[in-house]
Amino acid sequence: MKKILLILLSAIIFTDLLSQDNLLQTDTLRKDALNVFMENTDYIRKEIRYVNYVRDIKDAGVYVISTVQRTGSGGREFTYFVVGQNEYSGMADTISFTSSPDDTEDEIRIKEVRTLQMGLMRYVAKTPLADYMKISYTQSLSETVSSDKWNSWVFRAAINGYLNKEQSYETIYLNGNVSAVRITEDWKINFRARYGYSIEKFDIDEELISSENTSRSFSTLIVKSLSDHWSYGGSINLGAGSYSNLKNSLIIMPGIEYDLFPYSESTRRQLRFLYSIGYNAAHYIDTTIYDKIKEAHPQQSITTAYEVVQKWGTIDVSLEYSNYLHDWSLNNLSLYGRFELRIAKGLSLNMGGGASLIHDQLGLVKGGATTEEVLLRRKEIATQFSYFTNFGFSYTFGSIYNNVVNPRFGNSGGGGMMFYSY
Repeated sequence: MKKILLILLSAIIFTDLLSQDNLLQTDTLRKDALNVFMENTDYIRKEIRYVNYVRDIKDAGVYVISTVQRTGSGGREFTYFVVGQNEYSGMADTISFTSSPDDTEDEIRIKEVRTLQMGLMRYVAKTPLADYMKISYTQSLSETVSSDKWNSWVFRAAINGYLNKEQSYETIYLNGNVSAVRITEDWKINFRARYGYSIEKFDIDEELISSENTSRSFSTLIVKSLSDHWSYGGSINLGAGSYSNLKNSLIIMPGIEYDLFPYSESTRRQLRFLYSIGYNAAHYIDTTIYDKIKEAHPQQSITTAYEVVQKWGTIDVSLEYSNYLHDWSLNNLSLYGRFELRIAKGLSLNMGGGASLIHDQLGLVKGGATTEEVLLRRKEIATQFSYFTNFGFSYTFGSIYNNVVNPRFGNSGGGGMMFYSY
């Protein structure tokens, strides 16, 4: 019996020593793993487990910035800029994948993980963990590429709405739209049509007050690429809307655009200048404050747009000025922007908003609007400005590592990083 107990005790001690050795080896590998800074999801951390996800960019050997753009087919192009620093200084890669409009969120995140794995592999190869990596290829490759019977055209139709009813309140909203889009390296063609209807009813002291609005529009945009910096084209817009006092309207605006940076770098940085000049004609529902029931005038606009995505954050700003050529005092100046900035270690600021100086409201109804029409948003009223803003701060501190995923009792907790990157 003593011999059996001695054998069991020896086995337990031997197993414990092996376990400690394995734990020590695993811990050593974890300390030597690649430190990566990216905004990650639980799914990414679960699937790519051989790197350390650090909270601050200064602690990273590699940081990853991502951008997303809509494609002509209605899918999205995900681009990742993988940049080395510290011991990986001088190394940089750009990788991407494109989702189709039919892809589910699960299919997209699988492609995202595969793409990030390929982008990180060059850096993982310089760590001791490279001895445990295995690369495989699973798909057969055809000799030829089948032709596209749709010639890059994508068609889409959608309808949505909602109904909300209470004892003294009811609202109905319906919206439908159709589109045809063709995007290639040389051409961008976009046709869209939309119809909207909304009605609100209020029962106040047995008095029924209702507000009804309708709108419809058809627009087309055609753009031709001239070079990696220049393009020209134009837009045509047909519209009508009870809120804007428009029985029907026609706006034709040809233009030319120059991008200081090559269009091929548009996912990382843009500085675009667009000049358009054209014709604006309107037929009103009611007589305007200028005693007009219809009018037509030449119009011009200048738009400047700047966008940059860097490791310190994102800046996206646009400034537009437009005026009627028959009277330059009838003008509009609008500024819109979005900022996501990393201020210091763990501290981020996000801010957005816009403001407009408005002096071009030609369609205002003569006689103004009643209190009821103002409160129910039935008619557009005179204003010389409008603005909106949003902002927020986040601060995170503690361990620089963020590797563990624990879904128990839900996904509460975790970081609060607002920096836009992957």
